[in-house]
Amino acid sequence: MRLDLMSVKPDVPLVSQCVNNVRYAWRNERVFRKIRGGGRPVREGVVPPEPNKYNFRPVFPEDGQYTTRPLPIIKMGGRHPETGRVVVRTIGGGHKKKFRWVDFKREGPKDGSVLEELVVQVRYDPCRSARIAMVASGDHKRWIIAAENTKVGDIVRTSSVIPRIPVRAVEGDAHPIGALPIGTLVHNIEFTPGGGGVCVRAAGTAAQYIRKVDNKCFVQLPSKRQLLLDEKCMVVVGRVSNINHGSIPIGSPNRLRWLGKRPRSGMWHRKDGYCGRKIRPPKSIIDTLAEREKEPEFYNLTFKN
Repeated sequence: MRLDLMSVKPDVPLVSQCVNNVRYAWRNERVFRKIRGGGRPVREGVVPPEPNKYNFRPVFPEDGQYTTRPLPIIKMGGRHPETGRVVVRTIGGGHKKKFRWVDFKREGPKDGSVLEELVVQVRYDPCRSARIAMVASGDHKRWIIAAENTKVGDIVRTSSVIPRIPVRAVEGDAHPIGALPIGTLVHNIEFTPGGGGVCVRAAGTAAQYIRKVDNKCFVQLPSKRQLLLDEKCMVVVGRVSNINHGSIPIGSPNRLRWLGKRPRSGMWHRKDGYCGRKIRPPKSIIDTLAEREKEPEFYNLTFKN
């Protein structure tokens, strides 16, 4: 930090001018040294915040039974649920909303038959970008992720059988990935058989089933990364609903506050070369069949005198 002695005014004491110059230079250095950009690696020893953890937390029923009624939520406001410290400063506020318990597990009957469910309602969900559909079968009803062209009155089918000849893919139906023809667009993909859909659940997204080797299937995600799945993993045919979600302009800063997002910017942000375009090799295939190391268990101990 340097002081410009040529800017000293003769009528003002020299000490006060130096103090003002120091304050002005420190203020400029503090503002203009901010560097923003996505994808930047964190420092060694710093654990990045987990996504989708500090926004809100739904309050599930005490008995643990599934329900389709709207559930209350607890807003985290970017704070850690245990320590209460602010982890993400761009989360906070937002309009009041209720949580709909979406069932991501599309599992067919064990006897090889087909489960048919009637679409009773398709509606907007304030807690996610995709539309959700209420389906009913017998005396049971549930919320699921709606496909692109799902409408009230449709019949969605779920089967867990892998035939010798690939089945005819119908949008909204759920099948094991090994039962579908090559090139099918799918969403709500399971990583392990019976584990429920984990990825490709956002509005307008879809993965593509590209090839099969023995009992292993390769799926290309919207990010162009590939998944290696077991042929028994359940997927839903088609693209996720609300495909125009990303093309709708925000319109005003107030709408961002209604959505629960605090301001991200300051006065001015520099960009460095790390945020620019780079030619990187393609990422490796995510092998969901590989054995994973068990995470160590941690216990919180409380000592009382």
